[in-house]
Amino acid sequence: MDVLDVATGTGNAALPAVRRGARVTGLDLVPELLDVARERVADLGFEVDWVEGDAEELPFEGASFDRVLSTFGHMFAPRHERAAAELVRVCRPGGAIGFCCWTSDGVGGRLFSTLGSYMPPLPPFASPPSRWGSEDHIRKLLADNVSSLEFERHAITFQDDSPETWVTLMEESAGPLISVRTDLGNEWSALRADLLRVFEEANAADDGSLRFDQEYQLTIARL
Repeated sequence: MDVLDVATGTGNAALPAVRRGARVTGLDLVPELLDVARERVADLGFEVDWVEGDAEELPFEGASFDRVLSTFGHMFAPRHERAAAELVRVCRPGGAIGFCCWTSDGVGGRLFSTLGSYMPPLPPFASPPSRWGSEDHIRKLLADNVSSLEFERHAITFQDDSPETWVTLMEESAGPLISVRTDLGNEWSALRADLLRVFEEANAADDGSLRFDQEYQLTIARL
């Protein structure tokens, strides 16, 4: 199969796909993350076509892929209608689109709220990323252009040495946080302290380490 991983980041969905024998293309807007993805796939001895590009303007012909994936990536594109239309456009008839997005009522939602409190108001054309975790919102975006929609709720358990080391990892590797840190400049330290508080409050570990569950919604759209 031809598989596209939209907003691939460091390749977390692209790598499992190529291991299963797919011809994989990974696209991301942040070149630093693609550099990490290249190193990861090279270490494993596989080949992936890494492309720098925007989820709202995918640089591919229509009906190019059997599967179109995104794991916590395309949700950060501000124009949801355009991003959704692009996912459908590049997927072949009979193919499927699958994506995971954080829900608004979990740790991910609290993270988005914290980030939003430091950022300028969204422009009229933009929607917050947390809306991709809503079934109603996705139905409005996709129902008219796909044959079926399926939804599942799951949670990922994250663990690290401490809340502090987790926030350090995020600010160095999460594409949206890399962008926010650059935009905020001197204000980043205050936001970082608030992000640390989010994970301290969510922490279920009592030994100084970090362990928390973060809920997400899996959407599968079939063409």
